[in-house]
Amino acid sequence: MSENKYALCFPGQGSQTVGMGKEIYEAFHAAKDVFDEADDTLNFHLKDLIFNGDEKELTLTENSQPAIMTVSIAALRVLVNEMGANINPVCCAGHSLGEYTALAASEVLNFRDAVQLVHKRGLFMQEAVPEGKGAMAAMLGLDDDGVKKLCKDLAPNGEIQPANFNSPGQVVISGLSEFIDKAIENAKTYGAKKGVKLNVSAPFHSVYMKPAAEKLKSEFEKISWNTAKFDIIANVSAKPVKNPDEIRDCLYRQTFSPVLWSQSVAYMADTLEINNYFEIGAGEVLSGLIKRCKKGMNLFSGATPEKLEIIREELEKC
Repeated sequence: MSENKYALCFPGQGSQTVGMGKEIYEAFHAAKDVFDEADDTLNFHLKDLIFNGDEKELTLTENSQPAIMTVSIAALRVLVNEMGANINPVCCAGHSLGEYTALAASEVLNFRDAVQLVHKRGLFMQEAVPEGKGAMAAMLGLDDDGVKKLCKDLAPNGEIQPANFNSPGQVVISGLSEFIDKAIENAKTYGAKKGVKLNVSAPFHSVYMKPAAEKLKSEFEKISWNTAKFDIIANVSAKPVKNPDEIRDCLYRQTFSPVLWSQSVAYMADTLEINNYFEIGAGEVLSGLIKRCKKGMNLFSGATPEKLEIIREELEKC
């Protein structure tokens, strides 16, 4: 492991909280500009929803995705433009939605295109499956092979599949609601501690998201893509990508394929020998997952002035 190698990580859906990012919005012009640009691009008051809105409305996929991205990019701009941080990571990685934020951070997409794209992504994903027909559940305490066997046995025609390999012993499955319920009922039989249904409105990262993927592919053609400034560790392969064609293909497949997060952490830690991880944005979800994936990593996270100052100080040491 090298003490000065680091990765930037960006959270995905589920990290949203009402009030996130408000402190940096009020304290830094760079953050204010990002929130205002998001409002202008989306043509609705996203920042009002983030700062003062109803939690249920913020949690809607088409709102939470641009909201989480906006907070992350605002925090990154504060670090660079106002705190003077020199950003030069070995790579960037993001969980699901967070992969799009990583693309904005790596200048593959400009922020305006990126935030518009994830807003549409949220809408397309929600529209792909009628409400109530799809669901997701976390299989806790069961290894990857055990989850794959559970899915194959209980849904031989692919009605459920692994969706997020988050960390050892925490794999999320996705698919049709009745099969998800069956998986939860039988979880202990397969060796899991328990199965927990997630509070989501659609079966993300399953084959049922293919209609959303096709619509996204059409949107990809409407915007400009650049070669990544920093390698992006792709969700679908847990390997680095930089070329726009490769990136678009990975994003297309990511929509209906599992997020290989634990495998991505293993690649960053073991192959790239990175032991410093900076989670830029709301919450500490990814830091928690990285901690479970690899012991002894240096983890820093947040999007408040105090947390960003700590991140700036730690970046200087790298």
